[in-house]
Formats: sequence, C-alpha cells, structure tokens
Amino acid sequence: MIHSNANKPRRCFLYDQGLMPYLDALQWQRSLLTERINNPDMEDALILLEHPPVYTLGQGAKLEFLKFDLDKSEYNVHRVERGGEVTYHCPGQLVGYPILNLQHYRQDLHWYLRQLEEVLIRVLANYGLQGERISGFTGVWLEGCKVAAIGIKVSRWVTMHGFSLNVCPDLTGFERIVPCGIADKSVSSLAKWIPSIKCLEVRLHIAHCFSEVFDIELLNPPLVAY
Repeated sequence: MIHSNANKPRRCFLYDQGLMPYLDALQWQRSLLTERINNPDMEDALILLEHPPVYTLGQGAKLEFLKFDLDKSEYNVHRVERGGEVTYHCPGQLVGYPILNLQHYRQDLHWYLRQLEEVLIRVLANYGLQGERISGFTGVWLEGCKVAAIGIKVSRWVTMHGFSLNVCPDLTGFERIVPCGIADKSVSSLAKWIPSIKCLEVRLHIAHCFSEVFDIELLNPPLVAY
C-alpha cells in the first residue's frame, strides 16, 4: 500500500448508520467530499448503511435496462453522478460509501476498484465463500451469481459512492431491472449460502477487511455526523 508516511496508516472515520434514505446519504457524501477537497489532509471516511427500496442510475445509464415506465413509476428512482448502470438498494443489502483521498494511496481508479473488490472478497472468505472477479466487469460473484456491485465517482482524487453487498435482502426488486446492464448473469445474496446471515455481523467483517486492504486506521466519528 502507498501512504504519504509509510510508517503511519491513514486515519478514517467509520460511520455505522443503520437505515438511511438514499437522498440523505447522497447529500451527506457530497458534504464529506467537499470538506476533503478543501482540506486534503483531513481524515478519510467510510459510511456503512442500508437504504429503503430505491433504484439508482449512473451517469449515462440506459433506460432500456429498466423494466418499468420511468415517467409513470411508483418506484423511488434517482439518477446520480456515479459510474455504471442501474442498480437496486433495499434493506438487507449493506452499502459502503468510502470518502478517500486517493492522493494518499494511489491515483489510479482501476487500482481503487480492484481494492474495493478485494475488500468484499475477503469478507466472503470469512464465511468460507470464494468470491470471484469476472474479467471485463466490476463487482464480485459467487458461483456465477453477482452478490456485490461497485460504482464510484471521483473528484480531485476524492472518492464517493462505493459498493453494495447483498447479505439477506428481498431480491424481487432486481426483477424490475437489468442489474448493472448485465442480462446474462443472475443476482443473488449471501443468504443463499448462509440462510441465517444478518447484516449486523457482516458490517464488522467489512470494517475489518476495509482497514486491512487499505492499511487504514478506523476511528470513531465526531459526535455530529452531518
């Protein structure tokens, strides 16, 4: 790993927020990002949370990947500044939003995406599951099924958006879209392999593996989150 000081890991506030509306989390991310653009030496941040049911479309995402009429939709849909196509968030899916200044790590977006995949692969390994990458795609698969999606935005080398890991969600919401624009691969969750799994325990593994992969020290956040 690359640091401005090889003997001193970067410091990162860990925010464990539970269930949060998507637009509230988006506004919060933008605020954290702006703070770190203005102060490049500020501690990084990692937000872990779940969202109420919501569909998000990345920049340039194709509406053909929606199986419903967006203009007449009863669903919560937002187009946002991340990369990638359409995805779905809901309770039982853990979402991670790292706000990292890559100038202190490596100024390489492909490296960063592979690091996020590595975090999730290590999380699965804690359960004896072999997470896999598929060449040409971003994310993590188990036995050919996608269990984790990644979509990021970087401004002045500060990251926002991030990853989602299907732990034990109701997957029916994915049936209304072509997830990530990939029509020939199914979506699944860890509950298929571990029926009793819950988000609370997986949060701990994500935090630990994130700290390991990025060689970063996780800290309790300030009392006022946003």
